[in-house]
Amino acid sequence: MLSLGLPTVWGAIALTYRMTCPLGAQEGLVPLMVAGAVFFAVGTGLILQVRWTLLKELRQVREVAGAAQSVLLRPLPPRVDGLNVAAAQVSAHRGADIGGDLYEVIATEHGVRIVMGDVRGHGLGALATVAAVLGSFREAAHDEPSLGRVLGRLDRALARHLRERAKAEHPAAGPDPESPVAEEFVTVLLLEIRRDGEVHALNCGHPWPYRLPGHPVTPGGHGRVERLSTAEPLPPLGPFPLPTELPLVHCGQLLPGEGLFLHTDGVEDARDGHGRFFPLASALTDAVRIRPVAPQFVLHSVLKGLLRHTRGRPDDDVAVLVLRNDRPRTPVRQDRPVAHHVPR
Repeated sequence: MLSLGLPTVWGAIALTYRMTCPLGAQEGLVPLMVAGAVFFAVGTGLILQVRWTLLKELRQVREVAGAAQSVLLRPLPPRVDGLNVAAAQVSAHRGADIGGDLYEVIATEHGVRIVMGDVRGHGLGALATVAAVLGSFREAAHDEPSLGRVLGRLDRALARHLRERAKAEHPAAGPDPESPVAEEFVTVLLLEIRRDGEVHALNCGHPWPYRLPGHPVTPGGHGRVERLSTAEPLPPLGPFPLPTELPLVHCGQLLPGEGLFLHTDGVEDARDGHGRFFPLASALTDAVRIRPVAPQFVLHSVLKGLLRHTRGRPDDDVAVLVLRNDRPRTPVRQDRPVAHHVPR
């Protein structure tokens, strides 16, 4: 309507000026210059009015999208059952506040359970999938006694969501399409931090987090930043069914003062103008070199370095979650990882 309305209004004003204004009927340089000035002023006013209307609508859309994102990916409390927590996300879309990354931290009777995930895609298209996975996790984290059963719930929720989306997008495909949405997947990392600090994990195609030392890193490498685990992750959720047996990965004990740095692949895959990847391990080492782990400081330091590395334009959505164990020291337990059966 705007594309048709603008020339119509401009043409109507030009015709009216030509027919009703005596100067418009005259020939010569002066009447031509006056007519040109009138048409230019009217056209500029119409263009500015259209631009103002479009900007107003864009602001309203962003406000609605930002409100939906804040409800879905709600801000985390600064402390969860003795853990100091900080989290943030950066969207790959300029001026947007929504992305396909997800995270949540919940204190349960089984320990503090954490999810970090990455939905394939960006922006509004990934929002519904984020809602399906997060909604399922927020219920299953309390209901299920094992991480394996929590992961099974997430897998079934994602499959159900993809089937429903396929029906809406392709109603002619029948009531139960065989391939709901081609190439749709979600990487998921589940962590469970128990009261004694023991950490167990299930990883479906997601980057392993980093363990941060509880004291400043020394030049000799004492208390270095390192991966929480080097175990091979399971495939992402979506393309392949989960294995029947899901062995928990035992990641040792998170001692008082130590921290974890969880992230999506948009952090380590970020490149600068010369194609070099962002050196995340070095950035984390610098963030804890002088002072003990401070989640807000680590978060700010890494994101600042990332945006400097990419000149403020990351190619992928970025989500970061940092936590520190502020609980009193407890004895180490020699528990072995247990394989959990996932019901189908």
